[in-house]
Amino acid sequence: MLHVLLFRVFYETFFIKSLPLQDYYLENMKIEFLGATESVTGSKHLLITEQGKQILLDCGLYQGLGKETEGLNRELGLDATNVDAVLLSHAHIDHSGNLPLLVKQGFRGKIYCTEATFDVCSILLLDSAHIHEGDVSFINSKRKKKGLPPIKPIYSVKDAERCLKYFKPLPFNTDFQLNEEISFYFSENGHIIGSAAINITAHEKGKTTKLTYTGDIGRYTDPLLKAPAVFQQADYIICESTYGKRLHDSQTDSEAKVLQCVQKTCVDKKGKLIIPAFSLGRTQEVLYILDKLTNKGLLPKIKIFVDSPLSKKATHVVSLHPESFNEELKAYLKEDPEPFAFQNLKYVEDAEESKSLNDLHEPCIIISASGMCDAGRVKHHIANSISNPSATILLTGYCAPGTLGAALLNGDNRVHIYGDFFDVKADVESVLSLSAHADYEGMIRYLSCQDKTRVKTIFLVHGEADAKTAFREHLLEFGFTQVLIPEKGETFEIGS
Repeated sequence: MLHVLLFRVFYETFFIKSLPLQDYYLENMKIEFLGATESVTGSKHLLITEQGKQILLDCGLYQGLGKETEGLNRELGLDATNVDAVLLSHAHIDHSGNLPLLVKQGFRGKIYCTEATFDVCSILLLDSAHIHEGDVSFINSKRKKKGLPPIKPIYSVKDAERCLKYFKPLPFNTDFQLNEEISFYFSENGHIIGSAAINITAHEKGKTTKLTYTGDIGRYTDPLLKAPAVFQQADYIICESTYGKRLHDSQTDSEAKVLQCVQKTCVDKKGKLIIPAFSLGRTQEVLYILDKLTNKGLLPKIKIFVDSPLSKKATHVVSLHPESFNEELKAYLKEDPEPFAFQNLKYVEDAEESKSLNDLHEPCIIISASGMCDAGRVKHHIANSISNPSATILLTGYCAPGTLGAALLNGDNRVHIYGDFFDVKADVESVLSLSAHADYEGMIRYLSCQDKTRVKTIFLVHGEADAKTAFREHLLEFGFTQVLIPEKGETFEIGS
């Protein structure tokens, strides 16, 4: 026994002390941060219980990181066969988009989410797979000309369809016992239809630990959704920080700004108003604003196109979940039961019809994805109109660095689209109060339901470096005592 004891002393003194915290056994539960640490996309956080159960919080795709994006998305950073369950905060692709790869690589547990999140994932994941297959087909055509072997998509439509079989939708505010150690419930956070904070309770070795993952926090003035709900008192919080250093304009300004852009572009200049908007959430908000302007008799009689097959499906899904609507929208529905449909509005699905909009020489509004202008049909519309002084591009939310949207927001005079450079002669406007993310005051308001003296640590994710740093300072000033900014792959022990 003595030699065993001496070996243990030697091992703990000379070997363990030389290793980083995450590389040796921890007696308490731990969190490993695998994504959304260096950017606002790629959300993925691994919770490992004392008994070794692995629970993944989100499994999203990286977006808008240029050439790095593909490589980051092909590496999950974990063994999928060891993951026991996934708790999904919401359906946006940067949070859900790599679930098909997780299943493809051997995950066989359940993916828990809200009912609306499952409905949205049913269309978004298939669309994501179509995009991967299309992108790889295009790349392979170029590789073939160079004599290079073909590559495979990250996942296929069949992979996405199989992934959906592992989903288990749950209602909001209902405790679910995942295993003998862990229970959780979803609380509304007002970001998009079905979005939730994940509230976890761990019972281990006679102690209880409360962890909340906020997901993406919505606005208290969202035009469509309920305000974020109060959540359980937590010991640890994983919190987003997208707008950690920014304050939004008021919501009333959004309606006025949209009307101003319509008047200036479509009436005064008789040009096209291009509105990049994500298919889920942002498109419905823009349509709701236009519907209200129509009912007030303020919108000129011009053609309005939603050029996105996915947007049509997403709008239908949103309409199926009025339980998530706020009281203002519910009251509005009594007067106008179709807030996302009005005269002169047309959904464009056919690709050839989409292309024909470029030849339309009359005032109109084109709403199209993606919101960051880095992919999708909107990129073609921008290329067609960017050098036309009579056109306007109205940006409606956050655009990650490196995207076309970010370049336009930054005021670049010349932009790169599909291999060519274009002079920016169109007007570029923004109405960032339409963002689905709370600003830093909204996030602090969301966290204010907590007794700050009982919160041991807040971990900041899902934000650019300067936003996280600024938000950390705001939280410390507000009275939270420990706010950490984890790096990718960093592991923290909790529950001690």
